[in-house]
Amino acid sequence: MSLRAADVAIVGGGLMGAATAFFLAMRGRSVILLERNLVGQHASGTNFGNVRRQGRFLPQLPLANRSRDIWGRLPELIGEDAEFLATGHVRVAFNEEDAAALETHAQDARPYGLELEMLSGNALRARFPFLSPEAVAGSCSPLDGHANPRLAAPAIARAARRAGAVVLEGTEALAIEKAGEDFEIETRGAGKFRAPIVQISAGAWANRFSAHFGEQVPLTPHGPQMGVTEPVRYAIEPVLGVMTQVTEETVYLRQVKRGNIVFGGGRRGRASLETCQAKVDPENTLRQIPQIRRLLPAVERLSVIRTWSGVEGYVADGIPVMGPSAKSAGLFYAFGFSGHGFQLGPGVGDVMAELIDTGHTTTPIDPFLISRFAKAPR
Repeated sequence: MSLRAADVAIVGGGLMGAATAFFLAMRGRSVILLERNLVGQHASGTNFGNVRRQGRFLPQLPLANRSRDIWGRLPELIGEDAEFLATGHVRVAFNEEDAAALETHAQDARPYGLELEMLSGNALRARFPFLSPEAVAGSCSPLDGHANPRLAAPAIARAARRAGAVVLEGTEALAIEKAGEDFEIETRGAGKFRAPIVQISAGAWANRFSAHFGEQVPLTPHGPQMGVTEPVRYAIEPVLGVMTQVTEETVYLRQVKRGNIVFGGGRRGRASLETCQAKVDPENTLRQIPQIRRLLPAVERLSVIRTWSGVEGYVADGIPVMGPSAKSAGLFYAFGFSGHGFQLGPGVGDVMAELIDTGHTTTPIDPFLISRFAKAPR
């Protein structure tokens, strides 16, 4: 089998890899995207679908803002609809301490261009009468919303293919080696590929490749605990979430136009890199229900019709790995988004394409560099 070559090879066909392939192809670069299963099959397709900027690590907001702009233009960019709706996003506090934290975050986010509206007491319930009377305050981000995670990555990958990228599913990267000025990627069943630039976007499996190049990352697989109710009349426009320091209370939900309420949160479940599967913990689902009912009392009358999970990669500090390798020229990373990557995906692809194509990026990414782990004490 002949050796196939391109300007850039991307390992991992989740949302980050697909978006990078698309934006590189739009810049005229030849790209090969290698996905061992199906594009968007794992974390990119099994998450909640939150297109949320509030509540983020503040230095992540420039990237989140860039990504939000792309979400708003996605149909015209890729020619397909991933069901993004700017419904607004509301974080609710049930005590004064958490309400104060919402207020502080709103003030701190303003210099980054994120305007959050604070509501409390009667004003909050007048705007959102379906909320629990226990809610004492809420922070509203009116331009955020949600999209369909099962549609987004595959749609962007199809657009990348139409723009000239080679997208190969069912093609597992077994090994990546430096071969002179290039990298050589050995795959299962599809031969070898060669490129002077490689991006690792392999999600929870990415540390296997970065460690091979001497850049170990404290990356752990976990499974989000998701569920959906039977459909009812559409009445809840914004995405709802809870501001709390208690893990079990951290739930979120959204209603889709066909009436189902999608929910998640609480403790994460177990996930296996070997089997590529994550398990739903029924006990966690039972813990979620009273917390969701506390947020949205009307949900008590609904039946849960399906639960699911997926394999996500969580970095120990909760901050993604994004940017160039500190040790190998031509090697780039975009992984470890720790359950917060769906909203960022299009922006990550745009930034990585800019970085690979020009050598710099107009959006700051220094807090995300892999070199931070080399500096950390053992």
